[in-house]
Amino acid sequence: MTTIRVERTQDVSQVRVVNEGAFDQPTEADLVDKLRESCGDYLSLVAEDDEVVGQIVFTPAIVEGSERRVVGMGLAPLAVTPDRQRQGIGSALTKRGLEILRERGCPFVIVLGHPEYYPRFGFERASAYDLTCQWEGVPDEAFMVLVFDPGVMEGVSGVARYRDEFDAAM
Repeated sequence: MTTIRVERTQDVSQVRVVNEGAFDQPTEADLVDKLRESCGDYLSLVAEDDEVVGQIVFTPAIVEGSERRVVGMGLAPLAVTPDRQRQGIGSALTKRGLEILRERGCPFVIVLGHPEYYPRFGFERASAYDLTCQWEGVPDEAFMVLVFDPGVMEGVSGVARYRDEFDAAM
């Protein structure tokens, strides 16, 4: 049975293996290491059987509107070891992470990802909220937002930004 829990210090090496395997390159694993070192307010969950088989990370993200700035969270990366993909592990990680963020009063979560996957969790095109991605050339359908607190987001539009560490991975 797979358990979803907060990442622990002793998970770091297994988390790296999960990310390298899921993405078939070290870029996302390097990003996770950088975020762990530099970002105090992040949420990292792991999926564990006998070992760590998946991970999801949420870090602060901002929407810079013309009149105000709102801080929410950005989802990235979500990784599951290749031999365990398509078994519901990524969905379980995503659901639990979003539950925690909702409970903490997070106003929104952004994600740059597969438009067929993330809507099942309530994500919508960010453009429907007049939000744009910080990176040029991102397809409209791939940049999404899940708004938990419409009151906080009312009248807020503009560029949604992940942390600077993500720039190297793009």
